[in-house]
Amino acid sequence: QLQLVESGGGLVQPGGSLRLSCAASGFTLDRYAIGWFRQAPGKEREGVSCISRYGYIIEYEDSAKGRFTISRDNAKNTVYLQMNSLKPEDTAVYYCAAVGGSSRYCSRVESDLRSWGQGTQVTVSS
Repeated sequence: QLQLVESGGGLVQPGGSLRLSCAASGFTLDRYAIGWFRQAPGKEREGVSCISRYGYIIEYEDSAKGRFTISRDNAKNTVYLQMNSLKPEDTAVYYCAAVGGSSRYCSRVESDLRSWGQGTQVTVSS
């Protein structure tokens, strides 16, 4: 059974950094593109970034460009989201999700993703 577990969230001051991890079990990660999503209180879940099976395709939501970096280590069955220059508006629960597809495909559209983790809380506050 395909399972994803997020970790690395926490409380950080504005301008700080966090690295989120999305660890996969029950399947070989290189069969799936991975997306990172977030949901702030009272808001809809939004796609932050995605990465294709071997990293050929990477996308970022506009507010993440230049601050967040997505990467993957298929040998470790893990995808990462490095978040720098964090802002209070980055506060949300962050989720990773998987979808199968070609090696040149990834998606930040929630309905495209098939398997979701439980989420990890990121709070940016002084």
